Amino acid sequence: MTEEPVRGAIVGENGRDGNWNPDIDSRMAAFESPIEAVLGPALESLPNEERIAIVPDVHYPFHPSTGMVTDPALVGTIVSTLESHLDADVDVVAETDGIDVDRAATYLGYPSLLERFGAEFVGLDDGDARTTELCDIDGRSVSVSVPTRLLERTVVVVPTLRPTESKTVAGGMRTLAATAESTADPAATTVASTTVLDPFLSVLDATIAYGGEPHAANAVFSGPVSPVDALAGSLLGCPTEKDRALSLALEDRDDPISIERVGRGRHHLDLDALRERLSGGELPPSGATHPAVTTAYRLYAAIGRDAVPPQLEEGR
Repeated sequence: MTEEPVRGAIVGENGRDGNWNPDIDSRMAAFESPIEAVLGPALESLPNEERIAIVPDVHYPFHPSTGMVTDPALVGTIVSTLESHLDADVDVVAETDGIDVDRAATYLGYPSLLERFGAEFVGLDDGDARTTELCDIDGRSVSVSVPTRLLERTVVVVPTLRPTESKTVAGGMRTLAATAESTADPAATTVASTTVLDPFLSVLDATIAYGGEPHAANAVFSGPVSPVDALAGSLLGCPTEKDRALSLALEDRDDPISIERVGRGRHHLDLDALRERLSGGELPPSGATHPAVTTAYRLYAAIGRDAVPPQLEEGR
């Protein structure tokens, strides 16, 4: 059986020109057409009255102009699109790393954004109910504990296009793995948590990517989580064969990953140009803030009159 292709669309309508637009309504307007395009078949196969959990990359309250977290405007557009097509209960569920999840959500603007749609931001914490399951990963049994809230819902994961500190793709699988607990090694945990949570769809936020520095890639992709991660890895110069989690997840796949360009900007989705621009980009050293990231924060705080992220609070 032929595997489902990864669908990609350019974000180029409604005045988006590659520069950061601080107005969330304008960004959402720009995202409407490409999100409709990449979600097309998925909207037809999702049944009504589903409970859906959207899981974005909210590991730390980096401003979305840095390409280090999912743009909340894109998440809002996905929520709006799902609710306009389905009679569904949609929540946004996230985990953070080293900072209170509700604080991160407030910095990123999720609570006020989701109020528009009657959706709720749910921050995972140690008190949440969890379910432990066993998976056969690479010939051995792996025990993984996942949030019951996610297990009981249809999961749509929305990662951003960035590398990890270990020079692998962050991606949807690792976004889900951040919500899981296991004593297995990271690769096995990543595959096991993805297997148990069984995401319906991955929507890759490549509107602003991070490849050594922020870059307006102006694209979105959707499809099964591991093929989307493999595409993201190829764009970042992180080949599948050097990523054990991806290699394990894709070992039974027979067909090569195909890319279907959709939407009005389909002829301008230049993957080779993106790969050349992003490939080999690394995160700044642990504990250090990249100068481009700092500039983006301070510019946003000055123009948008928003709260200063915690990385910049010291010494102010």
